[in-house]
Amino acid sequence: MKKRVVITGMGAVTPLGNNVNDFWQGLIQGESGIDRVTRFDLGDIPTQIAGEVKDFNPSLYMDRKEVRRMDRFTQYAVAAAKMALEDANLDISKETSDRVGVVLGSGIGGMATLEEQIEVRRVKGPGRVSPFFVPMMISNMAAGQIAIIFGATGPNFTVVTACASATNAIGEAFRIIQQGNAEVVITGGTEAPITPMAFAGFCSMKAMSCQNEQPQRASRPFDQKRDGFIMGEGAGLLILENLESAQKRNARIYAEVLGYGATADAYHITAPAPGGVGAAKAMLAAINDAGIQPDEVDYINAHGTSTELNDKYETMAIKEVFGEHAGKLAISSTKSMTGHLLGAAGGIEAIATALAIAHELIPPTINYEYPDPECDLDYVPNKARKTPLQYALSNSLGFGGHNATILLGKFKG
Repeated sequence: MKKRVVITGMGAVTPLGNNVNDFWQGLIQGESGIDRVTRFDLGDIPTQIAGEVKDFNPSLYMDRKEVRRMDRFTQYAVAAAKMALEDANLDISKETSDRVGVVLGSGIGGMATLEEQIEVRRVKGPGRVSPFFVPMMISNMAAGQIAIIFGATGPNFTVVTACASATNAIGEAFRIIQQGNAEVVITGGTEAPITPMAFAGFCSMKAMSCQNEQPQRASRPFDQKRDGFIMGEGAGLLILENLESAQKRNARIYAEVLGYGATADAYHITAPAPGGVGAAKAMLAAINDAGIQPDEVDYINAHGTSTELNDKYETMAIKEVFGEHAGKLAISSTKSMTGHLLGAAGGIEAIATALAIAHELIPPTINYEYPDPECDLDYVPNKARKTPLQYALSNSLGFGGHNATILLGKFKG
C-alpha cells in the first residue's frame, strides 16, 4: 500500500519577501520583485535587472560561524528549512531522526563562492584559497547542512536537473514517503545565481530580457513582447509527511501530493523539444500517477519563463494533454513577479500552488498586455482570481531537456 503524502509546512526566501506570508501576499497582489541589480556592477553586460533577495539576514537563522562557512544558496536553504519546520510544528528528535530525510534541488550551487575563490587564487595564489571552498561550493551542501543543523539522518541527496531541479526533488521526496522509506522529507529547491559570470553566460546565450528601463514590467510570460527570462534567487522548502504521521500530530495540512511525472526531451542542450512533447508527457504522467482524468485539473502553475520558445511550446503541450479542456484551465506564471529562480523555481512554485489550492485563489500572470496568437489560453492576466480548486499541476522544464511535473490536490480526509 502506498502511503498518502501531505504538505504540512513551508518556508520561503524570495524576491517578494523572506517568509511565506510576504511571498504569498506579493503574488496575489500582483507585485514585482524585480529591479536593478544592486549586489555588484554589471558594467556593459546587456541585462541589468534581476529578482534579488532583499534584506536577508542569515544570522536570524544560524550562528555567525556557520554563516561564514556557507554560500548564499545554502544560507537561503537553511533559513527556509527552519521556517518550514516551525510552520509544521515539527521537532526532529533522536528517536525520529532516522525517519526524516532531506531532498533538495539546486541547478548551480555555490556559484558566488566559485567566482570569489578563483579571484583569490588569481590575485593571492593557491595557498590563500579557503579550505571551505569546496564544501561551500558543491551543490549537495545545502541538503547536508540542513541535515547537520536539524538532525535529519534519513535519506539525503540533491537533484541537479537545471530549472527542473526543485520539482524533481519534490517528486523524489514524494516517492520516498509513498514507499515507506521515510515519514518526513524536507524538500524543495535553493539557488543563488545572481553573479557576474552567471549574468555574462546567460547574456551570451541571449536568454535574458534586456528591458532594463522598466524592471518590474520586464518579465511577461506568454505576452507577445516577451524577450527573455529574468534571473531570480532564493529558496522554497516544504515539509512532506505521510498522512498517518501528520494526523497523529494533528498537523495543519495545506494540500496533498498526488502525482509526479518526469521525462527527458532527448533533443537539445538548451532548447525545448518542438511542440513541448516532453513537457506533455511529464504532465500526463503526473495525472496518471494521481489516478485522475485530465479534465479534473483546475489550474496549472506554468514554467512560463517569458522566453519565446518555452512559452509557445508549453502552451502547445497543455493543448496536447488537455484537448478542449485546455481552454477551460486557469494557467499562470508566477515568474512574472519573482523572475526565474532556476533550480529553486519549482520550490517556490510548489508553495504557490499549494496556497492557491488552500485559499482557492490563483496568483496572476502580471505584465500580460499583448496577446500572442500562439499563446492563446487563459493565463489569469494581471489580477488574482478567486475560484474553487481541487487539483493543480506545477511544471518545471530545464536545460538538458529535463521535464518535471507534480500534481497537488485539496486534502480530503
